[in-house]
Amino acid sequence: MIQAVLFDMDGVLVDTERQICLAAVQMFKESGVTVQPEDFLPYVGAGENRYIGGVAEKYGIKLDIDTAKFRTYTIYGEIVHGQLEPLAGVREFISKCRAAGIKTAIATSADLMKMEINLREIGLPAATFDATVNGLEVEHKKPAPEIYLTAAGKVGVKPVNCLVVEDAINGVQAAKAAGMQCLALTTSFNAEQLKQADWICKDLAEALNSLEIF
Repeated sequence: MIQAVLFDMDGVLVDTERQICLAAVQMFKESGVTVQPEDFLPYVGAGENRYIGGVAEKYGIKLDIDTAKFRTYTIYGEIVHGQLEPLAGVREFISKCRAAGIKTAIATSADLMKMEINLREIGLPAATFDATVNGLEVEHKKPAPEIYLTAAGKVGVKPVNCLVVEDAINGVQAAKAAGMQCLALTTSFNAEQLKQADWICKDLAEALNSLEIF
């Protein structure tokens, strides 16, 4: 029985992979290094420490990660201002959870700054959810299960009764490692890459029409 739905943010509530990649590429360019968008793909869903840090390692660059993240988020905020909308079915899915008495939480590997930018821009403030967990609150990022176990603890629901909504391979692995059911959305990766999930849908609008979880 599903008693809580734990949402990843990027690629689930809002599609920002292109914009955060552009921001990170620009940040590296300001540092005098040209990197490629595809360099970031292995680190999608793992949090910006790894997203930026992994690419820096590839090119042999030493960065102050906190300074690099802050600059990336600042650029990102400028890029997305007034440009973001929730993905299809997001508002309706959250409303259905509320009506069914199901707890909701965000569990994003992104830092607090990026989480706040995204939620503000899509008109879903943190108070929309029963709890939020961002990447600064956990030591071990996805694919480790810590962030989802932390979110479950915050809403007071056992892992076995939680449904995770993810879009990334790292996130699906984290959900399953936490002992939770997982709905994967094909916004960032294809169905074959996400096959470890219990269900796979195009977006939350399709999930509302095809899944019987409420």
